[in-house]
Amino acid sequence: MSAKIRHIAIVSDQYALEGRFYEAVFGMRTAADTRPERAVTVSDGYVGLNINPRKAGRAGGLDHFGVEVEDAERLCAQLCERYPAIEVLKRPGTRPFAGISAHDPAGNLFDLSQENMENRTSVYVEPSREQARWISHLALRTLHADEVAEFYADLFGFERLGKKAGDPSHYLSDGRITLILTPWSILDYEGGGIARPGPDHIGFRVENLQAVKERLQAVGDNNPHLRAFPVGAGPEGRARLALFERCPYGAHHLADPDGVLLDIAEK
Repeated sequence: MSAKIRHIAIVSDQYALEGRFYEAVFGMRTAADTRPERAVTVSDGYVGLNINPRKAGRAGGLDHFGVEVEDAERLCAQLCERYPAIEVLKRPGTRPFAGISAHDPAGNLFDLSQENMENRTSVYVEPSREQARWISHLALRTLHADEVAEFYADLFGFERLGKKAGDPSHYLSDGRITLILTPWSILDYEGGGIARPGPDHIGFRVENLQAVKERLQAVGDNNPHLRAFPVGAGPEGRARLALFERCPYGAHHLADPDGVLLDIAEK
């Protein structure tokens, strides 16, 4: 499959600490060409996680994802022809991945890039590698989930994966990473805080779940600033955890030090 999910973006007030957390717990590596005044970018050898410093007027948290394609201009032409209501925007050259940004029919943002695009830097030009702990899926809670799933399958050729009867979510694969599209409903947030539609969580596959739990404990003991947030504290937290646990791909649920939701499962 030619289209690949190679980029996930987080916006955080604690962007430097966030990068350290993903290095310490999951073995991700920081880009060789660091940019001290800009985002921290780490990689599992395939997906780049770009952790942007939050600026005025911008919400924090899991923000968007990016797809690498063979020919970004050709894909944009196809996008505009098939979906005339969708708009595309050329991005500033300071972005290490995105050459172009666009949105799906529900307004979820995604970036487009290709190999050798002029702006490409950081982990996005480093050789691919394998590691024991790697990003396996990205979940979005979205309005119009059926339409959005059809959009991504049609535009990028993502493969539809099987699911259990009665599961309203859609599971699309680029051959390695699964994009999960779950219907957003305000009724799902009864008894807890309401999260807006958009990116929901990142999923990791690991070699040994117990070893990761022990590593999380050790990292938090050694540096309290890198301690993972628990999910499920108090009545509202339990309601949020119950909603999170509906995703069939995760076995252990937590949040990173700035509250981004993560689930983990063994390979």
